[in-house]
Amino acid sequence: MTASLNPDMFDAACPTTAMPFQIGDKWTVMVVLCLEDGPRRFNELRVPLRRVTSKVLAETLRSMERDGLINRFAYDENPPRVEYELTPLGRTLLDLVDAARSWCSENMDDLVAARAAFTARDPA
Repeated sequence: MTASLNPDMFDAACPTTAMPFQIGDKWTVMVVLCLEDGPRRFNELRVPLRRVTSKVLAETLRSMERDGLINRFAYDENPPRVEYELTPLGRTLLDLVDAARSWCSENMDDLVAARAAFTARDPA
């Protein structure tokens, strides 16, 4: 028999509650990859991230800035220019992203098969 889960395992005082959960968000990972080679402007990010709305991208960037993963630089120019860049903390995510990509690559056949089997038995 499996032991009961601790009801306080995610207590507000637990350090894991401060974890930036958005690192599992698909847009955050994609932004990290877009910024890997250096700073980018918002519209530059929109090119490969064309499936994300401007609102969601802006929210993602704000969350990443709040958690210290990126820096936002606003330049007093006409028209205004804003660039986003990974911080040293944000760059540490590159190792995690690489590990997740490797895992997906190694397990893609099993993932696709599991999804197909699930859809076949539960098409809703």
